[in-house]
Amino acid sequence: MWKFLKEDVDVVFEQDPAARSYLEVILTYSGLHAIWAHRLAHFFFKKKLFFIARVISQISRFFTGIEIHPGAVIGRRFFIDHGMGVVIGETCIIGDNVTLYQGVTLGGTGKERGKRHPTLEDNVLVATGAKVLGSIVIGENSKVGAGSVVLKSVPANATVVGIPGKVVIQDGVKVKPDLNHQDMPDPMMDKCESMEMKIAELKREIERLKNA
Repeated sequence: MWKFLKEDVDVVFEQDPAARSYLEVILTYSGLHAIWAHRLAHFFFKKKLFFIARVISQISRFFTGIEIHPGAVIGRRFFIDHGMGVVIGETCIIGDNVTLYQGVTLGGTGKERGKRHPTLEDNVLVATGAKVLGSIVIGENSKVGAGSVVLKSVPANATVVGIPGKVVIQDGVKVKPDLNHQDMPDPMMDKCESMEMKIAELKREIERLKNA
């Protein structure tokens, strides 16, 4: 246990150049506090002491601004930078050496049961404000860009950006953008096309009435 706790502290020094001393990190880093509280809550969750587990997670949320469901499975050397607004769902599985920044959501897409939250494999980085939703897999060594919304699984060694998230780099090589626009959801364009069809229909009706 002490080895894992020390790893949680050491990864802060590796990831955050602002970290100056062990005392500062242990006393002031909310991401570290949230991870330690989760490890305790998860222990009780596995023992089926669900109420105690939820109480610990909610107290942690109150003090840190980070919500981690006690059922989430989190690997070693997990790092949350700043962390305010981070949400991690119940069925999330997070591998080793994963980094999340503030405002990240690892959530579901509805009221489905079973595995409904993402799986992040080893060495994944999810940048500020990104949303990873549903029972999808983010492959090892992949990165999710700031503000992205990822709804489909991402292969290993990839970088995904945008809304919805698109892979732009795969194995260090830029991926040509998909310009097949009919496959890209665009609610505003769909609405405009619907209005244009309605206007054309009304024009034809007016012409018919004029010629009657």
